[in-house]
Amino acid sequence: MGARNLHTPFELTQADMSAWDVAPKVYYFFEIMQIREGSGFRIINQNRLPYDKGSIFLFTPQDCRGFEVAAATEFVSIRFSELFMGLSQVPQQKARLEEWLRQLEYLFFAHNRQGQLQIRHTNDCKMIASLIDNMVEEYDQKPPYYQDNLQHYVTLLLNIVARNVTEDVNVGENTAESSLISRLVAYIRQHIYQPELLKLEYLASVFHLSSNYIGEFFKKQTGESLQQYIVNYKLNLVQLRVTHSDLTIGEIADELGFTDESHMSRLFKKYHGLTPAAYRRERIQDRKNMLEKNIH
Repeated sequence: MGARNLHTPFELTQADMSAWDVAPKVYYFFEIMQIREGSGFRIINQNRLPYDKGSIFLFTPQDCRGFEVAAATEFVSIRFSELFMGLSQVPQQKARLEEWLRQLEYLFFAHNRQGQLQIRHTNDCKMIASLIDNMVEEYDQKPPYYQDNLQHYVTLLLNIVARNVTEDVNVGENTAESSLISRLVAYIRQHIYQPELLKLEYLASVFHLSSNYIGEFFKKQTGESLQQYIVNYKLNLVQLRVTHSDLTIGEIADELGFTDESHMSRLFKKYHGLTPAAYRRERIQDRKNMLEKNIH
């Protein structure tokens, strides 16, 4: 199995699969892909999932992805590293990078494991198509401030996709039990930075369930306790942050509501075998090794 890195912070490619290496490879960058024509299957981390015209895929670094083409396929691939969103020197840079990470964690990390993202509204489909067309033009012509514009386009594109992913979470409606667990999980992900909204009693009141039953229901549906799910999800976000941000370990612990840095580090080491600091050093070294391999 091969691998590929990104040598610039941003790449945009229009191509067809006949000019593309479709064999599964591990890619070390983020990618948004829109299928413009064709059909077939995408391979992601050993999962085989169908695609057709209009499909949109979101990939994270270290995903192994490839394609099996059934009908001639044309696509647009937008690839970027975490450095891309930090290129601007304006004072709001850090805030924008943090907001970008929050979009990524919900869209890239939590989704795109079961199938393609569904864009529900015709207007949103048109907006996404228009945004990608504008990105292609900016990238090809490279007018003044084009990098700033591309950053904003990426953010806006993620916002539109996020709206389609989350808008069906309406805890006020009476729905079948089969959808309750998905709404509950989505609610937890949306409010992961607000621990007071994730307390058992509060969750029970929001979803109109008893405090005893909601925990029992969650474990029955997912195989793990509600509290364990919240802890595991937070630790996954720690993994994302130490890999793709320059936040200190203490800042990450504070942002995610851990008691302190030491508490977070102990939990992280229990599940990942390394402290967050050691994990970050390992990822940095992996990137250096990959770059040196590609250079030579």
